[in-house]
Amino acid sequence: MDELLRSFWQNLTGRLAGPMKFRFILPPIMAAMFAVKIGLQDAREGLPAYFWEVVGNPSQHRELLHEGWGHVSKIFIVAVLIGLVYQNLAFRWFCPGEALLVAFVLAVIPYLLLRGPVNRIARRGKSDNLPCWSNVK
Repeated sequence: MDELLRSFWQNLTGRLAGPMKFRFILPPIMAAMFAVKIGLQDAREGLPAYFWEVVGNPSQHRELLHEGWGHVSKIFIVAVLIGLVYQNLAFRWFCPGEALLVAFVLAVIPYLLLRGPVNRIARRGKSDNLPCWSNVK
């Protein structure tokens, strides 16, 4: 297990400047855009911060995770596909576990980290001042 993690980390950090480096930029930006959009909607609806509600409300845990997955699943899939294409181009082999882990870090983590704070920041201001594009479905 230790060797697997070391190999993963070396492949990840050693390839930041190589071909297809956009794979480290595109998924987090897309996840952040969705987190901002949904966080603003949460603020309008008066919902609590997403991550803390998932962690602190076991009765809604499954429903909240299902809703969040609905928002980031397409980004996650795109990140996995980009990772697999990169692996094929750079190494001529596939490591699906590594592609899944990188996609999770690049797509899901930014969404989880941003949605709640966007909600809180938006609620601090007047709800009338929220951008109109936050209503877009």
